[in-house]
Amino acid sequence: MVTLRDMHEDDIDAVSALRVRGWQVAYAGLVPQDHLDGMSAEDDARRRRAGFASSRGSRWNLVAVDEDDVPVGWVCFGPYRGVTDAAAPGEVYALYVEPGLIGRGIGRALLRAVHQHAEARQFATLQLWVLRDNARARRFYAAAGYAADGAVESDMYGETAVEEVRYRRAMEPRGL
Repeated sequence: MVTLRDMHEDDIDAVSALRVRGWQVAYAGLVPQDHLDGMSAEDDARRRRAGFASSRGSRWNLVAVDEDDVPVGWVCFGPYRGVTDAAAPGEVYALYVEPGLIGRGIGRALLRAVHQHAEARQFATLQLWVLRDNARARRFYAAAGYAADGAVESDMYGETAVEEVRYRRAMEPRGL
């Protein structure tokens, strides 16, 4: 059983460890292995800590915690950061679940919470970027109502370009 709550600064180390493990498992074979091997939860936590307090009000972080209040899932979202033709766009920046717990509904619960927050903040659409070759994540987002919108970009990892596709979901307007 997990509970969702706002992320606290005390969660940063656990979230960074979760994010690094998530990358190393989900992106194995998709991102160069030397990049994955070079990732460090300590470095990630240092970067995350530096921006955590200053991003409040413009970014929201939610965690799924177990019965011991340890984060086992994390999502970060806010206004869309790029150029888009979407009206009132929001963006899911990151969503990770403890690799051994994938498939137990934690990611779905986090994404449902994002949708509720997005509606309350009057985002008309939510967008996110997903690795083109990450079939599992693409199926997950498609099941939640997201679809590729045709936008593509590449990130460089050393000499290797890794392509991402943008997914978009219209938010349903709430009745009075």
